[in-house]
Amino acid sequence: MSLKVAVQMDHISSINIAGDSAFALMLEAQTRGHALYHYTPDRLAMTGDTITAGLEPVEVRDAKGEHFVLGERKMVDLSEMDVILMRQDPPFDMAYVAATHMLEKIHPKTLVVNDPASVRNAPEKLFVTEFADLMPETLITRDRETIDAFRAEHGDIVMKPLFGHGGAAVFRITNDDLNYGSLYDFFAASFREPWVIQKFLPNVSEGDKRILLVDGQFAGAVNRVPQAGDLRSNMVRGGAAREADLTPREREICARLGPALRERGLILVGIDVIDGHLTEINVTAPTGIRAVARLGGPDIAALFWDTVEAKRAG
Repeated sequence: MSLKVAVQMDHISSINIAGDSAFALMLEAQTRGHALYHYTPDRLAMTGDTITAGLEPVEVRDAKGEHFVLGERKMVDLSEMDVILMRQDPPFDMAYVAATHMLEKIHPKTLVVNDPASVRNAPEKLFVTEFADLMPETLITRDRETIDAFRAEHGDIVMKPLFGHGGAAVFRITNDDLNYGSLYDFFAASFREPWVIQKFLPNVSEGDKRILLVDGQFAGAVNRVPQAGDLRSNMVRGGAAREADLTPREREICARLGPALRERGLILVGIDVIDGHLTEINVTAPTGIRAVARLGGPDIAALFWDTVEAKRAG
């Protein structure tokens, strides 16, 4: 089966191919003989129910600095595509939301991965609260008195923006931290939405496990260990990737999430687990595929395309 696959992404010239999961998916699609097209979200256009974009045929290769060749750009009705991968990085802002509304017009006749309505309705740090019993103690608010009370109850806490990504603006505040007031003021000036406040999990120093699921089933995992002197384990922030197996608790978490992910059409999802606690469900552009492969784990890109091909055939 040969599919026409359009990838909505940040411009391919800007990506880090060593860790970019979209690139891993493109390499596998090309290997299977699928026709690949590239476009950036700003090229989307809607006229009535017709959604078009400026598409470029693209060839990819696993060579840093020489990883793509683009063909001539043409405006194309996206309903002519078999599959669209919505893979631009957050921020999850109104531009991102607008793109989900446009792509929803053509899904599922054209299979958009992940389902754009579900992506819109499942912000990563909000969707996870549907499984509150699997999480550390978590508060979502911007109200100072409520945060003060949470901090008094739990001691050390972590504050992060609700729609942040990649470990940006994630802060640990100890129970005697004199920077708390200034940090509150910084958040109040920087983020209009509520914030996420969580009980600090000291075992984060042993790793923040990224677990990837394909169509609700465990597909692979990598343990991301923070570098010395940093709270954040994100690989983009210097976290080191380590081989990982699942604990019984983590298998329980995957089993709980699987049906909800399949029901929502969230085919490729990355969840984050620290010391047996679910902290995020990443549905926009989860990373980790290449790290898992480098460490000798499953070929998640192949599992992904097996699933997508079956859905298109079925």
